[in-house]
Amino acid sequence: MKTRQLGNSDLNVSEISLGSWLTFGSGVPRAQAEACVTRAFDEGINFIDTANIYGRGAAETFLGEVLQKVPRKSYILATKLYFPMTATDQGLSAAQIKKQIDASLKRLKTDYVDLYQCHRYDSSTPLEETMRALTDVVKEGKARYVGMSEWKAEQIEASFKVPDAVRFVSSQPQYSMLWRTPEKKVIPACEARGISQIVWSPLAQGVLTGKYVPGADVPKGTRAASETMGSFLGEEWLNDRVLTGVQKLKPVAERHGITLAQLAIAWVLRLPNVASAIIGATKPEQVTDNAKASGIVLTADDLRDIDAAIGPFAQR
Repeated sequence: MKTRQLGNSDLNVSEISLGSWLTFGSGVPRAQAEACVTRAFDEGINFIDTANIYGRGAAETFLGEVLQKVPRKSYILATKLYFPMTATDQGLSAAQIKKQIDASLKRLKTDYVDLYQCHRYDSSTPLEETMRALTDVVKEGKARYVGMSEWKAEQIEASFKVPDAVRFVSSQPQYSMLWRTPEKKVIPACEARGISQIVWSPLAQGVLTGKYVPGADVPKGTRAASETMGSFLGEEWLNDRVLTGVQKLKPVAERHGITLAQLAIAWVLRLPNVASAIIGATKPEQVTDNAKASGIVLTADDLRDIDAAIGPFAQR
C-alpha cells in the first residue's frame, strides 16, 4: 500500500482509505463490519474516515469500540460535523464545534482525531467564527488538522483570508469517472493552497464495479438492492446507457489484469492532488480488491479509452 502526504500536513495517508458512510453501525452486520476493519489494516490501509452523522453517531461508536484493539498511533482517524444530530444541533457555529468535537471523541474513545472536517459549508454562521472555533480545537489538541467537504472554490479561498486561523489541509469531494465536477474549480483552488483531496464515492456507489448489468435486475445483496444503503443511487447512473458504458471499460482493465473497481480507483488516484480514495466496503473481500488499486499507473491510451467509454455520461 502506497501513501501520500495529506496537503501541508505531516500526515502520510494510505492511497486507499476506509469509510463508514451507510455501512458501519447501520447498513452492515457487526461481524462483517469488524472483518472489514481488520482486513483494511491487513492490507496496509492506515486511514479511517467517519462522521458524527453516519448512523447518528452509530458509526463513530462502532469504530470507537473496534479501534480499541489497535495502537492509536498506528492509524489516522478523521471525522466530520455539520449535519443535524438533533433538532437543535446542526452547523458550524463555535458552540456546535465545541459540542460536537467532544461528543465525537467520546464515541470514538480517543483524546484526539487526526483530521476534523466541516462536512458542508454553513452559510448561516460567519466564516470567521467557524475558522476561529476550529483553531481552538487544534490548539486544545482535540484535532491535529482540519479539512472540509464539498466546499466551493470561493469558500475555500475565503477561509484563508481569516487572520490567525488554522488552515485546511484536505478537501473531501465526491469524485469519480462519472462525477468530475471538482476538476473545474475545486481541485485547482486546492492545489494553489496546498490542500489535498480525499475523494468519496470513487466507484460511483458501486456502479463502476460493473456488477450492475444493462437490461438485468439489480443483484440481490448489492448496495442498490438495500433499503438502507441504496437510496443515493438514482436513475442517472442506474440506466442502460451508463451501465453499457461501464461494460466498455472491461478491455482497459483486462490490459492491466485488474478489476473494474481497481480501474476506477486508479483513475481518481492518477491526479497527484488526490491523496486518498475512500472505499465503503460491506465485505472484507471488497477491501482486498479495492486495496490492490494502490500503485496502478494508467497510460495515456488507458485514459483516452476510459473517456471514450464513460466520458459522455460524466457530470462535469
